[in-house]
Amino acid sequence: MEGRSRDVSIFSRREKTHQGLTRSREGWFSRLAGLLARDRVDEQVWEEAEELLLEADVGVSTAAALLDRVRRRMRSDGAPAGQALELLKEEMRAVLAAGGTPTLEDSPTSGPLVILVIGVNGAGKTTSVAKLAALFREQGKRVVLGAADTFRAAAIEQLEVWGERVGAEVIAHKQGADPGAVAYDAYQAAQARGADVLIVDTAGRLHTKSNLMEEMKRVSRVLSRLEPSAPHHTLLVLDATTGQNGLAQARAFTESAACTGIILAKLDGTARGGIVLAISDQLGVPVMFIGTGEGVDDLAPFDAGEFVDALFAPTPQQAHP
Repeated sequence: MEGRSRDVSIFSRREKTHQGLTRSREGWFSRLAGLLARDRVDEQVWEEAEELLLEADVGVSTAAALLDRVRRRMRSDGAPAGQALELLKEEMRAVLAAGGTPTLEDSPTSGPLVILVIGVNGAGKTTSVAKLAALFREQGKRVVLGAADTFRAAAIEQLEVWGERVGAEVIAHKQGADPGAVAYDAYQAAQARGADVLIVDTAGRLHTKSNLMEEMKRVSRVLSRLEPSAPHHTLLVLDATTGQNGLAQARAFTESAACTGIILAKLDGTARGGIVLAISDQLGVPVMFIGTGEGVDDLAPFDAGEFVDALFAPTPQQAHP
């Protein structure tokens, strides 16, 4: 039964990834596949391929590096033109897998696994916290949520609604309360209740950027005083629809916080899937989850191979010419 459940989970993840990348696949990568599958790939084809990668939010430096590596391999291996697409896929997988394939492993201590979630308001941060909690709940784990985004009352209320839906207890104070105190109480509650996981939501906006970054560090220090190895993960939530602007935002966060992974939200919307390649290449921080829809179960663990396969999967027009 356990094996069958795992198979269903893997199928669901692949299906969600495939569905979430529909726009990217039909808009840019199917055209790129057609270009590089030609019997003759000349300079004009390479230029068009780079333009498509740029339109798909891969970014200038990442796009140029990918195609340069493909061209060099074709020359050194004497590969035929028709192999260009497969070589590009290989290079994409290499970029995405460069940071390894991290997982949210159980805490090495007797206390809960502590996950700190950061990101700007509007990126889908609080919703991503709920989706992450739902994933753990599906695994039969007890989850506590810490509502440390006390800057706006709506964030606290939103998390409480989500907590009730997914079956996770929410520890919250009033709006304007000290976020560090919320994190402290949430950890104590998680430990007292024998919770397996504590997920702490943080503020995404304060009066200045420096205030926001300092508060994140302070919440992290509070948790580390309670458990030296905590937080065990600091996940940055990015809105995939912001493209290269999101990349600049991510760079600011990763310079201030020790991010261990990224949750890329809203990949199913108007997003261009190439941003995942830019993030992996430019930041060196692995994408761990992708948001594939608005439902609480629309969060898929990221897999480099599945992602690239989904980008280049045949479109309905290609499958039924």
